[in-house]
Amino acid sequence: MKDSDIHEVIERLRGVYSLWKEPIVTKLSRKRRDPFKVLISCILSLRTQDKTTAEATRRLMEKASTPYEMLKLTEEEISRLIYPVGFYNTKAKNIKEICKALVERYDGEVPSDMNELLKLKGVGRKTTNLVLTKGFGLPGICVDTHVHRITNRWGYVDTKTPKETEMVLRKKLPKEYWIEINDLLVAFGQNLCRPISPFCSRCPVKEFCEQRGVTNTR
Repeated sequence: MKDSDIHEVIERLRGVYSLWKEPIVTKLSRKRRDPFKVLISCILSLRTQDKTTAEATRRLMEKASTPYEMLKLTEEEISRLIYPVGFYNTKAKNIKEICKALVERYDGEVPSDMNELLKLKGVGRKTTNLVLTKGFGLPGICVDTHVHRITNRWGYVDTKTPKETEMVLRKKLPKEYWIEINDLLVAFGQNLCRPISPFCSRCPVKEFCEQRGVTNTR
């Protein structure tokens, strides 16, 4: 893919985006920007389907919508509320530790600084970028498995890890697409551009894709 093709690719993906289910974190942030809710839903979403994440987030937020309220719950209570998300016991422990840090170090507020967010238990770059973009509306590029896989498949980047992909995208992806790229490619990756046997016959951007690493298509 030529660098200049990205404008047409984004425009075409925008055109079909409404046909697909929106990622849960995006859906939550559309209602009202709430960095804490975005942070918690991101933690719950790891190795968990969107529907399960949405239900667990709703149950937990109904009981505790601030770090102060969360600290009043025991780990066991949090585990029960978020079950059956993946690794629910570990996530319950991390949520307690995160809320303790937010109260003790940030006056109960989620920091809007990447370096500070990365200090929180179990928070990596993917979650950090989602909190900054969806929670605060700040510039950032959230690179998950879909963004990493698809941009490499296109030939727009040539990288080995999501972090490396993020760094390359920060240099070459027009800033106007930074926040949007994750929404578009998560939906695209879940519905058409699958890891194995993607639906290339139905792809709206096939002519721009180098199909790197693709062996079987539908």
